[in-house]
Amino acid sequence: MISKDQALAMIGDIENYHIERTSSKDNMKKFCEAICAFSNDMPGSGKNGYLILGAHDNGKLSGLRVDDKLYKTITAIRSDGNILPFPSMSVEKFSYDEGDLLVVEVVPHPFPPVKFKGKTWIRIGPRKDIATEAEERALKERRQANLWSFETYPCKEATLDDLKLDLFKNIYLPAAVDEDVLVDDKRDIKEQMAALRLYSLKEDCPTYAAILLFGKRPEYYLPGAYVQYVRFKGEDNAADIVNEHKFSGCLLDILPKLDTFIETAIVEKSPKPISPLREKMIYNYPTWAVRELLMNAVMHRDYQSNTPIKFYQYQNRIEIDNAGGLYGNANKENFPNVNDYRNPVIAEAMKLLGYVNRYNRGIARVQKELRENGNGDATFSVANITVFGVKVADAAYLADGQLDIDFTNKAKDDNVASNVASNVASNVASKKRYSKGEMQQAILDSCQEFCSLEDIANLVGRSSQYIKNYYIARMINGGLLERKYPMNHPNQQYRAKKAE
Repeated sequence: MISKDQALAMIGDIENYHIERTSSKDNMKKFCEAICAFSNDMPGSGKNGYLILGAHDNGKLSGLRVDDKLYKTITAIRSDGNILPFPSMSVEKFSYDEGDLLVVEVVPHPFPPVKFKGKTWIRIGPRKDIATEAEERALKERRQANLWSFETYPCKEATLDDLKLDLFKNIYLPAAVDEDVLVDDKRDIKEQMAALRLYSLKEDCPTYAAILLFGKRPEYYLPGAYVQYVRFKGEDNAADIVNEHKFSGCLLDILPKLDTFIETAIVEKSPKPISPLREKMIYNYPTWAVRELLMNAVMHRDYQSNTPIKFYQYQNRIEIDNAGGLYGNANKENFPNVNDYRNPVIAEAMKLLGYVNRYNRGIARVQKELRENGNGDATFSVANITVFGVKVADAAYLADGQLDIDFTNKAKDDNVASNVASNVASNVASKKRYSKGEMQQAILDSCQEFCSLEDIANLVGRSSQYIKNYYIARMINGGLLERKYPMNHPNQQYRAKKAE
């Protein structure tokens, strides 16, 4: 706030875009319009605005005596809800022999436009007016420019000594800046980092993004900045813990470890029988899909939260939860078609280093890979505004129930297997022409036990698409075939319907 002498000097000067004086003490509409206009700071000067009550236009004191009621009434303007967002202002009374001055000091708002009862007021020289559409658009652009994400805030307690500068110089900087530019770059490391929003020159300290990416001890400043992996023996948290691991440290250390961990400790494969003649290698999870989901959790999480990323593996599924729900333009109605970035600097770093893409294609590809692997679609929890979660079923666990084939104690199994085996090669090689009835019988002969569409097609010497389009549905509707699982199951099988 200005001093008593400064206030007296202001009323003697001419009115301009950051000073307005009035002799009125009850024109609340005028006062609110002035405060709104000062908050918007249309010239972008960064100077505080001053509404001065108790002065005439000629610069003389009006003889106003400021009592508690007037003081409280003016102070209440800040939070009465008529000016939104709330203005940043302070009120001070100065007393002189000729009367009092009540000075309202208004700080330019970082996130304009500020409105009084729905209208955007601005200063144009010494007067105020309602902003035009173009002027309001300019204020909105300023708002966007001033909207910092948390990661770009200065971490005031930290210094360069808290960073692994070798990681910045040798890994991140070459990925972020062209080699030709680096050769001619003579700036010191602080200026280089500041250009990448990793250092605050004003506060002379790293930003939180730098602490997350290269910090020696990120958890010291951000206690929840780690990934907690737990593997349970059963299907809920009450089951025994088989394995657990905490991935802590800066992201440039953690991310490659997570990559390796997914490939070596999460993804497993095993042979499963899918017919009397064939086995198929079943993967519990596709590597890329799990990696993408986990990297998304790292990229999008709310790092102000003390809750770590939870990466839990159960007997029948994995679950990944991270603090922070859908952000910005993304909501439960448009997810996953619309995306937004809570941590744009972290997102940019992870893209530059090849850990994620920023083209809003990740989720669609994840779902495709999961379906093709037999996991079914991932299930996302998007209703909670503080937590984002995803669940993925274990394809190997599903296959254990789906491929329950018993080859023992079936007297005709040997004959069926040998007859089918002998017919496969000849049918495929000759592309024997069947009548409709003969083809139906061939299909029935090939699936006396539950059999996949691919196996049926191989056994009768036709494509899977042909068999599916022209026979399967008709034979099911005609009571000749039956499904093992509900319609559209990713691992569907068919069997000749037994006579009752």
